[in-house]
Amino acid sequence: MNDDWRLQVDLHDDDHPQQLVENLEARELEHDLSDAFHDKVIVSRNDAAIFLYAGSREQAESARRLIASLDERHGWDADMELRRWHPIAEDWEDPDEPLPESEAARRTEREKLMADERRETENGHPEFEVRVDLPSRHDAVRLAGTLRNEGLSTVHRWRYVLVGATDEDNAKALAERIRGEVASEARVTVEGTWHAVYGERPPSPFAFLGGLGG
Repeated sequence: MNDDWRLQVDLHDDDHPQQLVENLEARELEHDLSDAFHDKVIVSRNDAAIFLYAGSREQAESARRLIASLDERHGWDADMELRRWHPIAEDWEDPDEPLPESEAARRTEREKLMADERRETENGHPEFEVRVDLPSRHDAVRLAGTLRNEGLSTVHRWRYVLVGATDEDNAKALAERIRGEVASEARVTVEGTWHAVYGERPPSPFAFLGGLGG
């Protein structure tokens, strides 16, 4: 299973959250985040707060360094807080709080999952993504597991799921199917990837989903 890491960015000026999102969407930033589909960082916004969800601490720390550099450049005076989901407390906790199983076991499990996901996408990046914003983390875990068992390229972050598709028709058909299987309040959208539109440029490490973070 993926770890859940959340970087919360609080910006105090009304214009700054939108400026941050626009900078992250620009896709021309120098960064050390992976551009691979399975390593996507999911971004959502709740008023003045921006939430970035990553699959590993290393990825979350890379996102924090990127935002710190943007903050210094633009003078936003951002506050940032890194949290990790604790499955027993079922809450966002201190990232150094020990989890119920050994870190070595979790790392081994994650490395196996990442290797599996790399094999699924070794032929390139998907041309389209189905993006699913679900009511709860439990719903997202269930959906991601179902889709992975079918051999679909899937990324799970918190209560969000991304599914890769080879073309627009397949993406739309998959989105319609998912709408019929998830709660009515879930939001399902289809997005063409940056790689599909601008094949000569690297894909964006970020996927943007609307709705409330938390």
